[in-house]
Amino acid sequence: MTSQKAQLIRGIGGIGGSLLVLNGMIGAGIFGLPSKVAVQAGVLSPWLFVAAGLLVILIVLAFAELGSYFKDSGGPALYSTTAFGPVIGFGTSWIYYVSRISSTAANSHVIAEYLSKVGSGWSWFDTTAGHAAVVTVVIGGLTVINMLGVKNSIRTLAVLTFFKLMPLLMLIMLGLQFVSPDILFPEALPTVNDPGGTMLLLFYAFIGFEAIVMTAGETKNPRRTIPLAMVKTVLVITVLYLLIMLVYVVVLPDELDSGATLADVASRIVGPGGAVVIALTAVFSIGGNLAGSVLSASRLTLSMAEQRLLPQWFGKIHPKYASPANSVLFFGGIALVVALSGTFAKLAIASTLTRMIVYSVSIAALPVIKRQADPEVSANAFKLPGGYAIPVLALGLCVWMATYSSVESWLFVGLLLIVGLVLFGIEKLILRTTSEKT
Repeated sequence: MTSQKAQLIRGIGGIGGSLLVLNGMIGAGIFGLPSKVAVQAGVLSPWLFVAAGLLVILIVLAFAELGSYFKDSGGPALYSTTAFGPVIGFGTSWIYYVSRISSTAANSHVIAEYLSKVGSGWSWFDTTAGHAAVVTVVIGGLTVINMLGVKNSIRTLAVLTFFKLMPLLMLIMLGLQFVSPDILFPEALPTVNDPGGTMLLLFYAFIGFEAIVMTAGETKNPRRTIPLAMVKTVLVITVLYLLIMLVYVVVLPDELDSGATLADVASRIVGPGGAVVIALTAVFSIGGNLAGSVLSASRLTLSMAEQRLLPQWFGKIHPKYASPANSVLFFGGIALVVALSGTFAKLAIASTLTRMIVYSVSIAALPVIKRQADPEVSANAFKLPGGYAIPVLALGLCVWMATYSSVESWLFVGLLLIVGLVLFGIEKLILRTTSEKT
């Protein structure tokens, strides 16, 4: 394993790390959430995004300290295994991996839906054949790009991020001229319908920040780069969500309960051409999110192989491209099968719950990791003010949010966990048999 790990190239710097965090968080949600949150909270919606962002920062800070103790890839898989052993480590890793597969599969279909809105001649993309073609091209193409090495992956992220952010920033600049003090600080605050469910929905906009810890083994100076990239990028994205939501409520004040989209906002400001631009922006946005998912999730199975939780086939590094090619190929193949079969629906429903479980286990691992850390590593680690106060609050927040998930979601996650543990047991049996023969 040492020789394989040494072949990984640390090609991700501060900018690349920020791109991973940004694309992990900004995907399809930015185009779907405004309408849903506006129905629940009206003109209060922009400030709810800020509240959610500040709460999520607690979890981000806990992960920032966790990440500063490691320089290898794997994130939650590495943290949970180091602290609690292979069984908990595998269970956590498996839940997280399935969550990334389901979200990748689901979001690839959203690209097809937005392509169908570009123009009247593009309606084919919203057919069954159109969805299948888009899903195959998107997931297949990103799989090939990621197999060619991490530097190509980061370059792809940079291009997709540019085309994602520029139209959104233009929409914000054009829309802010309509913002007035009564919108920023309304005299009569609306009642938030279903506060817990609304906050759970808002949290969906922020999950994915952990993408950078999955690639720590390919990050330059990871103990410094990772904490700074996570915290700074989440703060910037919180401001971005605030501004987008302000524009939404001020441009469509009479349609906050109509389910209108950002494309409708653009159409109201600049005409039909604006809606087309936003539709294309959604394609680039989700494409960037998917590119980050393929890059980071494939490193999860790499880490699991290094921890002896999966066959060593997943840990092999491509001799030419210095990428975990087998892990990339496996993730892309499974995501494509799930997307084409449509069996990802229930996984998508439980995706937020799976993240809360993974975050909880990772944060709970922090005290154990700190006690076990080498003195030199501990001396250079990122230290949070207040000792364990922030991690405890973050853990409580994750547990609290998980309680708002449905019983069906809990049962489904439990079933997935059982399936994963069965596979883990089979792999351990094979390893034991092989060891006895040798």
